[in-house]
Amino acid sequence: MPKVLLDWFYVAVFAVVGTLMAVLPLAVVWLLAPRQDSPQKTITYESGVLPFGQAWAQFNVRYYLFALIFVVFDVEVIYLYPWAVVFRQLGPVAFVEMLVFLLILLVGLVYAWKKGALEWV
Repeated sequence: MPKVLLDWFYVAVFAVVGTLMAVLPLAVVWLLAPRQDSPQKTITYESGVLPFGQAWAQFNVRYYLFALIFVVFDVEVIYLYPWAVVFRQLGPVAFVEMLVFLLILLVGLVYAWKKGALEWV
């Protein structure tokens, strides 16, 4: 068997074993768990207190906007960290590319600021 096929065989075995480790416990629980639903089991558990009122609550749309802005700038850090680690080896071209990347993010931040997305009122 060629070495490439042997390497892929190991990857396939790893994938199968990993999938079995995730699926097998779920299948065992599904097969062995009792199927009796009582009214007590179907109510929502709230720290031992009987639930009251509706569970649905409307959130302000601004929460989602702040979350999206946070995700964008959090992903930015994911790209900045590896660049900062190998900054000296990359040279000036990579520095200019990162400046362009940061400039695009800064333009997006200024746009969100001017549109009032960062104001909480």
